[in-house]
Amino acid sequence: MHSGANTKATSVSVGVATGLYGISFGALSSVAGLDIWQTMALSLLMFSGASQFAFVGVVAAGGVASLPGAIVSSWLLGVRNGFYAIRIAPLLKARGAKRFMAAQLTIDESTGVALSREETKESKLGFWWTGAAVYVFWNSLTFVGALVGQQIGDPSQWGLDAVAAASFVGLVWPRLVDLASRTIAGVAVVVAVIASPFVPSGIPVLLSGLAGIAIAIFIKPKVDS
Repeated sequence: MHSGANTKATSVSVGVATGLYGISFGALSSVAGLDIWQTMALSLLMFSGASQFAFVGVVAAGGVASLPGAIVSSWLLGVRNGFYAIRIAPLLKARGAKRFMAAQLTIDESTGVALSREETKESKLGFWWTGAAVYVFWNSLTFVGALVGQQIGDPSQWGLDAVAAASFVGLVWPRLVDLASRTIAGVAVVVAVIASPFVPSGIPVLLSGLAGIAIAIFIKPKVDS
């Protein structure tokens, strides 16, 4: 049984922890060529960490020419939020403007906290408090990161040209808990490495994503069994 105070404390702690990644995103976005206001617009409106890292990571590697690949890559990573919404919408029963707010705040963290509560009231509280906390801390620290990024010069001198790749590893690694997920990740890596010398920046990410989806659909049930 969770109390309201406990749920709020959990939500704020999740918001702070997640927000710290915003510093890395802001710095990477800045050194990728986006100015502070472009970085903030991306963060405030897209508000999906993995999708944002995908977008600026591809842009950093391929420049303006890679924008189509960056957009599609970030969209593919953001699709999961739509599935979260299917689960969360009947719980929240939001209407009007509140429904648009709920859509914006439906992310990994808000969904996770909401579904970890046993009572409907606590689930709603967890969703709104976590979503709001992450939104505030993520965007505040993104701004800090963008300011820092403008001051550091050549990102390769500080290793920030590898931030996108390192961030993806950090996000994916803890999720590889069974043979199926490891197989999917392994195939995606192989496809990306093989394709990289032959196709424009951004395309290897798309190809590896499609390969991962194919493996998940046709092989995952067999591997799990």
